[in-house]
Amino acid sequence: MNIKTILNILAAMLVLTGLTMIIPALIAWGYSEPDLAGHLKSSAICVLIGLPVWFFTRKSRSLNSKDGFAIVTLAWILVALAGAQPFYLTGTIPNFTDAWFESMSGVTTTGASIIGNIETLPNLVNGIESLPHGVLFWRSFIQWIGGMGIIVFTIAILPLLGVGGVQLFKAEVPGPVADKIRPRVREAAKILWMVYVGFTFVQVLLLGLAGMPWFDSVCHAFTTISTGGFSTQNASIAAYSNPLIHYIIIFFMFVAGVNFTLHFRAITGNYKVHLKDYEFRVYLSIICIATLLIFFNISSANSDWSHNSFLISLFQSLAILTGTGYANADYELWPFFSQHLLLIIMFFGAMGGSTSGGMKIARIILLIKYAATETRRMLHARAIIPIRIGDRFISDEVVRNTLGFSLIYLSIFVLTAFVLTAFNLDLLSAIGASASAIGNVGPAFGAFGPTDNYALLHPIGKWMLTICMLLGRLEIFTIMVLFSRTFWK
Repeated sequence: MNIKTILNILAAMLVLTGLTMIIPALIAWGYSEPDLAGHLKSSAICVLIGLPVWFFTRKSRSLNSKDGFAIVTLAWILVALAGAQPFYLTGTIPNFTDAWFESMSGVTTTGASIIGNIETLPNLVNGIESLPHGVLFWRSFIQWIGGMGIIVFTIAILPLLGVGGVQLFKAEVPGPVADKIRPRVREAAKILWMVYVGFTFVQVLLLGLAGMPWFDSVCHAFTTISTGGFSTQNASIAAYSNPLIHYIIIFFMFVAGVNFTLHFRAITGNYKVHLKDYEFRVYLSIICIATLLIFFNISSANSDWSHNSFLISLFQSLAILTGTGYANADYELWPFFSQHLLLIIMFFGAMGGSTSGGMKIARIILLIKYAATETRRMLHARAIIPIRIGDRFISDEVVRNTLGFSLIYLSIFVLTAFVLTAFNLDLLSAIGASASAIGNVGPAFGAFGPTDNYALLHPIGKWMLTICMLLGRLEIFTIMVLFSRTFWK
């Protein structure tokens, strides 16, 4: 491996992360809140450590595929560590394990939080609403950065990554089928970020005009388009009674769950590209079916066929499917059928190429197609039956990759849930927490439902879930390749 190149890029990212901490510091100064010093200390630490390392390694430029995988994994860990500093040094979260958990949950856009329990954070009597504005902004901002990907962000704005950028981009944006929108990686990254920033700006504007406070509008736009789900309110989106605000968030959760290359093509003139895409049509169908099933289930159980029942059915279906994790209702009070359906779609995730977590709908489609094809091959042993998704034929390599990914994904889920039960968690809580962490969803079931948090989870359990969050965000193989013998030869 090219150690100097790896150190150079990681140092540059650390400096960049430190500089972004000036923004919450300015917010703290503007609101005259006591967290100003903590943000400035965090910024100084990142810059003072990163700048000398970058300077002494700045002439190194060689980069290969192995370096790309190492940089991506180490970058997420490094930024999560840096991101934990403002929580820790401002005194908001005085326990480092909890600060690390909150930060990793942020940068991986999981949205699971330890904030809100007076037994563990007695200084936050009112939970999230007790947080200073600078810290609230930082929680949202790290999700926004993590949404499109730290590496893609860095490629887009740092020219020093122009060499070898392909390796980083490939490791950062894994998926069952590659989909390039431009031949140059930096150009592609910039395009994706232009679309990402554009949607964020529009959502801020719409939420503000709908009556949400402007600060809240910025924070919620950051955590919606990133499918992160951190809110500025203890009650999440349920704190806002205006249905228009809920529908605006519903729309942008839907948008964030779509492959961003489709958005780019639609913006540049190919207006029918969404409807022509097979995965998009399946994504839309899942949303409609889940919403209707939940609506009929909860409405019949409560004898309430009102608009509010439809709204919360649609909202929670999208929030769980896309991994955003917002809540406008306590779904643990719903019938078991609806809860079970939410648990199932928690594994699905949204489209490949979106900011959501989970297995991704493209892989679910491929698994179903593979099962159907194998059944046909049993009847016609000599027939050559290719697997096709829409108009695209899927190669055997992609099929093998998908089968391997799915097996490892489910194995990690089962193992994590099993270990969590050792910390005296009931089965529902353990299963929900494990599925939520690796799917980057946030809220789960049982002790970790939409009105609860992860504060009382055993520290070892918190560290386990942060590993799951990272594995889920980088889609497992990017990290697992580092532990193979071939990588180190």
